[in-house]
Amino acid sequence: MSIFKRIVAAAALVCGLSSLPAQAQLEITVTGGDVGALPIAIVPFAQPAGLTTDLAQVINNDLQRSGRFRTLAREEMRQRPSEMASFDPAPWKQQGIDNVVIGKAWDDGKGGFVVRFFLVDSLSGKQIIAYDYPIRNVSQARYAAHWIADKIYEQLLGIPGYFNTKIAYVVAKGLGFQRTYQLVIADSDGENPQYPINSRETIMSPSWSPDRKKIALVGYERGRSAIYIYSTETGQVQKLVSEKGINGSPAWSPDGTKMAFVLSFETNPDIYVMDLATKQRKRLTDHYGIDTEPAWSPDGSKIVFTSDRGGKPQIYEMSANGGEPRRLTFQGSQNLRPSYSPDGKSIVFVNTDGGQRVAVQDLTTGVMRVLSSGPLDEGPSFAPGGAVIIYSSQGPKGRQLETVSIDGRVRLTMRQAGGDVQEPAWSPLMK
Repeated sequence: MSIFKRIVAAAALVCGLSSLPAQAQLEITVTGGDVGALPIAIVPFAQPAGLTTDLAQVINNDLQRSGRFRTLAREEMRQRPSEMASFDPAPWKQQGIDNVVIGKAWDDGKGGFVVRFFLVDSLSGKQIIAYDYPIRNVSQARYAAHWIADKIYEQLLGIPGYFNTKIAYVVAKGLGFQRTYQLVIADSDGENPQYPINSRETIMSPSWSPDRKKIALVGYERGRSAIYIYSTETGQVQKLVSEKGINGSPAWSPDGTKMAFVLSFETNPDIYVMDLATKQRKRLTDHYGIDTEPAWSPDGSKIVFTSDRGGKPQIYEMSANGGEPRRLTFQGSQNLRPSYSPDGKSIVFVNTDGGQRVAVQDLTTGVMRVLSSGPLDEGPSFAPGGAVIIYSSQGPKGRQLETVSIDGRVRLTMRQAGGDVQEPAWSPLMK
């Protein structure tokens, strides 16, 4: 039985994951973020007994982990209102709390709930924003809380939140012939992990479709690579490309109609683009050097990639229709694995001076800033909204996921006991 036949069988369990073995969730640690963090209080919501998720606690954790907010502990709260009519700004002003979140939830009479929240300016005592959010069933409660955290984050910082997203990553366990690989899909805070794909051969390069309904990835069968598409809705796996040699680095176009990837069956590794409806593909690069790791610009007009055509790996950019590439990086002996920021104004990549470290370069000025400390950081990419960057790093107990804020001030480490956590991919925002 082939590896990916086994994968399809495992993926079919995506809607019934309780049948899979229990797995450890990510352990999350935050460093930095105290200086300049905004003081805020997330008051426990009034909610019915049937809604078991502590909505306010999830919101609190999201904002606190971002490093951009300093949340007030519950035991220090002098009042716990759930309605604007009972909100008194005086105690909060005395404690130096600028903003307060209050709310409640109730049964909707149809098997679900409605949650209402208010973001209040404690100086004026006036609401800043207020929303009702429907929860169709108990399992959606955490998504509602993440959505509320996103709204608060964007309102107060002017940057889209990223809490109501998912991350896909690979966990590798064991050594030698006992080594196994799992594709993991989890909420942005590491909760609700799912393990749809398991393999005894390498899984690499997960990449989300813009609608979050599919993940492209590289898998191996008897040592031969291929690019596959996994459906998060049906659990089915489709083989997209399987040429001789390298089949790697899949990247969806922003509109989801095309995919860029790397093939080597003709000559050297080069960049190709496939129309996913017709399966027609076009070769974009044709060079004696190695061209690899493509990523699309947010508007779909350009592709950035790694090439050693100049002697050592550096970052290049070209039209998504092909043409002569232009070199983007000149600082440092090697720069690789690029991707664009959501606004298209900068790129993130791995710089190898002083070890492998995450760096960001402004595309207008060409100024590069190193954000991580290494020594072996890999696969960086921006979260939706562009506030933080996720990447894989070598920790004291194996590989782990890390995020760093765009200013380098706040770091978050996500570890999983007993495995190497690698190849992170952040999903787009849920529309």
